[in-house]
Amino acid sequence: MAINDSDAINIPDSQLARDVTQLIRDTESQLLFSHSTRVYFWGALIGRQKGLIFDPELLYAASMFHDIGLTSTYQQSQLRFEVDGANAARDFLRSRGIGERDVEKVWNAIALHTTPGIPEHMQAEIALVQAGAGMDVAGRGFEQFSDGQRQSVIAAYPREADFAHQMIDAFYHGMKHRPASTFGTFNDDFLAFKDPTFERTNLCSIILCSHWEHS
Repeated sequence: MAINDSDAINIPDSQLARDVTQLIRDTESQLLFSHSTRVYFWGALIGRQKGLIFDPELLYAASMFHDIGLTSTYQQSQLRFEVDGANAARDFLRSRGIGERDVEKVWNAIALHTTPGIPEHMQAEIALVQAGAGMDVAGRGFEQFSDGQRQSVIAAYPREADFAHQMIDAFYHGMKHRPASTFGTFNDDFLAFKDPTFERTNLCSIILCSHWEHS
């Protein structure tokens, strides 16, 4: 599927990309599958706007795997969901003979996609997954896209009705069983929004109650 503009953006036409598509389609809900695909297109468009050099195949793999850690496959995991996704992509790419430098790039792109202030200073694929995810979930950089670009992406991979609340629910259900993994991230916002009994961990309290203060 191409997103038409002055130059078309396409999903890479390779066996690796087709295998990624099939795995994610079989694993994720339609909500997450469409979201992840849009993340690729937003990221690729941003990369083109900024004149960045990136590997479309690696960007696609990272975009498609970036939220797989929210699925029921990981309902027993206590890792951050981003790390589950990064590990899944790493194992998949290694099984296809992808080199370790490229595997590491994809791992970092997924693991860091919810960490503000860092990915934009790293390699293009890492920066673009975060930028694409921010655009699709929160509209970050919305005005940088033309009406035609936005309409083309949404026409190919529609946003579900009430996408915002559905996405919040997906984050909540993907992390409610591992609340400790949200410490130090904005992921605890999802738990606090959905669960009035959720208590955030406060780093100042941890410091003040540490063994150093009571030794």
